[in-house]
Amino acid sequence: MINQENQPVVYVVSDSVGETADIVARAAVSQFNTGNIDIRRIAYVNNTQYISDIVREAKEVPGVIAYTIVLPELREALIKEAKNHGVPVVDILGPMIDTLKRLTGRPPKMKPGLLHKIDKNYFRKVEAIEFAVKYDDGKDPRGILKSEIVIIGVSRTSKTPLCMYLAHKSVKAANVPLVPEVAPPEEIFGLPRGRLIGLTIKPELLNEIRQERLRTLGLKSGADYASLERILIELDYADGIMRRAGCPIIDVSNKAVEETASKVLEIIRPNLQ
Repeated sequence: MINQENQPVVYVVSDSVGETADIVARAAVSQFNTGNIDIRRIAYVNNTQYISDIVREAKEVPGVIAYTIVLPELREALIKEAKNHGVPVVDILGPMIDTLKRLTGRPPKMKPGLLHKIDKNYFRKVEAIEFAVKYDDGKDPRGILKSEIVIIGVSRTSKTPLCMYLAHKSVKAANVPLVPEVAPPEEIFGLPRGRLIGLTIKPELLNEIRQERLRTLGLKSGADYASLERILIELDYADGIMRRAGCPIIDVSNKAVEETASKVLEIIRPNLQ
């Protein structure tokens, strides 16, 4: 049994966050009695003197150094210093980078932290996804004025999947269901042209979709929700709302969400410039 004073240590060393090497080290340590092996992460190593200090400490413990250093001068300094002091090292990224370099015939960028580089586009996409969830299905009319595009249509015309797809394209999309018994928010009638789009669908197809939806929920397929008569009433009502709003109308019959989204993006692209 190794006592606490002589407990071996895995030094996770990186010129970035060090999360990759840390995960690999913990996965390896988990195969042993983890209480007998310590892991110490040392991130953002950016000079050779720091490397020398780490190696000397690892020699005394004893320890092993697992590293993800992409800057050549720092990596070479670590390898040389570790060899001089007899400290074992494990290169986590090197073999994979070298293999990909041979496979692609391209030189690696050799810039630390690229995996964790989060730019404005990332934040915009996350914000758009949160927006789509918050303002889904007309939950909050305030989202209409905040959105970049508002989708309207009767139930089961893929409004929610469309908004989520657009969100992954960093577009803030809200959707509002059109139901004859419920007046739509007045805000939709004041939107600038190109910010409101209506979805329609062939009644027979919608009938099939709704019947399948009811079967999935364990309900009787003969419910009024799925009746062709009810569907015709809803579609006629929705068509009147869309024409009143003066918005473009897309027929989603037998169209994939991606295809509908492509048409939507064509319409709203001038507004996103």
